[in-house]
Amino acid sequence: MLIVDQSEKKAIGVSFPADASFKAQPGNRAEVLIVDDEPLIREMIHRKLTDRGLACADADSGDEALKMLAEGDFALVLLDIRMPQKDGLDVLEEIRTKYPDVAVIMVTVIADIDIAIDCMRKGACDFIVKPIDFDVLVLSVDRALEKRRLLLENRKYQLCLEQKVREQAEKIHKAFLSAVKSLVYALEAKDVYTSGHSERVTKMAVEIAEAMGLSGLEVERIRLAGILHDVGKIGVPESILNKPGRLEKHEYEIVKTHSELGEKILRSVITDNEILQAIRHHHERYDGSGYPDRLSGTNIPKAARILAVADAYDAMTSDRPYRRAMSCLQACAELENGIGSQFDPEITSVFLSKVVSKFQPTQ
Repeated sequence: MLIVDQSEKKAIGVSFPADASFKAQPGNRAEVLIVDDEPLIREMIHRKLTDRGLACADADSGDEALKMLAEGDFALVLLDIRMPQKDGLDVLEEIRTKYPDVAVIMVTVIADIDIAIDCMRKGACDFIVKPIDFDVLVLSVDRALEKRRLLLENRKYQLCLEQKVREQAEKIHKAFLSAVKSLVYALEAKDVYTSGHSERVTKMAVEIAEAMGLSGLEVERIRLAGILHDVGKIGVPESILNKPGRLEKHEYEIVKTHSELGEKILRSVITDNEILQAIRHHHERYDGSGYPDRLSGTNIPKAARILAVADAYDAMTSDRPYRRAMSCLQACAELENGIGSQFDPEITSVFLSKVVSKFQPTQ
C-alpha cells in the first residue's frame, strides 16, 4: 500500500509496503497536479488517480500550474509537453529550480527519444506517451512518489545525522576543554605566584578583542588560546619555574621552549591553526627580537599580539619569586615604553585606554 502525505514532513516519515498499491488512508494523501490543455485528458487522469486514493488538482496551462505550485503543497506534477503559451519543458525547468522536491512526469503525444532524453536531463522522473496506458501511468506515479519519499527520507536522515555529529563534536570539545583547563589550573596550583594567571590573561585578552571590534569567532579563538597559552610549561622543570632568583641563561632557554611545546601538545586535538599560532607566538616581540620564530610587526598573528599585552601586564602586576608585583601605574608605564619594540601600538593603546581600568590589581 502506497501512502503519501500532503505535507513534506509527513511525506518524509511514511512507509511503503512491498505491493505499493495506491489506496487512500484518512489523513494520508498525496497531492498530484495534472497539467494539460485538454480537459478530457485531465478528467481521465484525475478520475484514475483519485480512484486509487490520490488527491488531485488540475491546471490547463503552464502559467496556472506554476501559480498553483506557489500556493499549494504538491508531491507530483503530471506535465504535458505541448501546451500553448508556455510549453511543458519551460515549466519543468522552473519547477526544478523553484520546487526541487516536487517529482515531475512528462506526458506527450510525440514518441521521440531525443525529447525523452531532454526531459530526463532537465529533471523529469519519467516520460509517458499518449494515448496513455493507465497501467503504465499508475506504475510511473508509483515509482515517482516512491523515489521522492526516499529522497526526502534520506535528507531527513542526513540532517539528523549531521545534528548528532555536531552535538557529539560539541560534547567532545567541551570535555577536552574541561580536561585541559583542569591541567592548566593544576599546573598553576603548584606555584602560588602564577595561580589564576591564565584565567586573568584570558579575561583581559577577550576584553581587548571585543574593544577592537573583533568577530565572535575571533574572540572565542582568543578565549581558548588564553586559557591554554602556558600549557607548554608542563614540560619545564618545577625547579626552574619556581626558582626564587633570576634564571641562568640555560634555564631561561628551557623556559622559552614552553610556547613551542604548548603548540606541539595541542596540535593533535586542536584543528584550528589560528589558536595554535596564537599559543606558539605569544612571546614574539613587535620588533622581531622575541621567540620562538623572531616574527615582527603584523607578521605576528593578531591573537598572539593581544595575548602578549595581556600576559605581560598580568606578569608585571603579580608577585614573582624574584620580585614584588608592580603597581598598575608602573605596569602601564612599562607597556607604554614597550610600544613599537615589544608590543603592538594599536593593541597596547586599546588596552591602556579601554581595558586596564577593569583589571587594576589589589595592592
